[in-house]
Amino acid sequence: MRWKGQRESGNVEDRRGMGPARIGGGLGLGGLILVLAVSYFTGINPLTLINMLNGVQEGTDPSAPTEPAPIGSPDDQLGKFAAVVLADTETTWKQLLGPRYEDPRLVLFTGAVQSACGTTSSAVGPFYCPNDHKVYLDLSFFKVMVQRLGAPGEFAQAYVIAHEVGHHVQNLMGIAEKVARLQRQASQREGNALTVRLELQADCFAGVWGHHAKRDRNLIEPGDFEEGLKAAAAIGDDRLQQMGQGYVQPESWTHGSSEQRMTWLRKGLETGDPKACDTFASNQH
Repeated sequence: MRWKGQRESGNVEDRRGMGPARIGGGLGLGGLILVLAVSYFTGINPLTLINMLNGVQEGTDPSAPTEPAPIGSPDDQLGKFAAVVLADTETTWKQLLGPRYEDPRLVLFTGAVQSACGTTSSAVGPFYCPNDHKVYLDLSFFKVMVQRLGAPGEFAQAYVIAHEVGHHVQNLMGIAEKVARLQRQASQREGNALTVRLELQADCFAGVWGHHAKRDRNLIEPGDFEEGLKAAAAIGDDRLQQMGQGYVQPESWTHGSSEQRMTWLRKGLETGDPKACDTFASNQH
């Protein structure tokens, strides 16, 4: 990606090193990805699993920072990269949604973090909290992508950020609220299926950003999109289930298969049109 020298978003809150980052720290990348897979498909709080592995009682949740976290672009290269990607998503979605769009904030953290959605370990991976309109990211997840999931490359990392921003778009457009309302009236299996469609749409929205980053600002280099598609395949439910438990349970999927995630990311990359991302109306889910 041609990201160096590009605008960096000031909507970055750097909490790295401010909390008890050693929660789960002794597990290593292999342990974290195992916790991620088990938590992802059993619904057990990842902090519970981590505490069980570490031999401590649940309740050692990190608290919010005792002092304000720095706001603005970080000084390190990986932090600056995240700030550039965030800035470019801001440009894209402001163009597409106009005044409806409000910038989210990206919170960088290590180990575990307190959000308006509760306390969360980095073992669950990046996430978006609709209650505070913030994207949360432990940058060590990028190492997990390379070393454990076989998904290297800067665009693969950018896709992760753009996917979470896609959830922010869904929140602003009222899509997330509609899905939550439907899920309250649905069975567990039906609720999972709705979550899959929500996640696949976020993949497609990430692709929409990628399309405009290439067409409008020439940030994309040859091979970048292929890296993103490889990352989408690497974090498909079927692949993570096979890694985590040795077999696949489609009825428990919450994000979609590798093929589904690649399909919807590709659709966004090719069209650049959010209207093409209606996973709820499509039979191709």
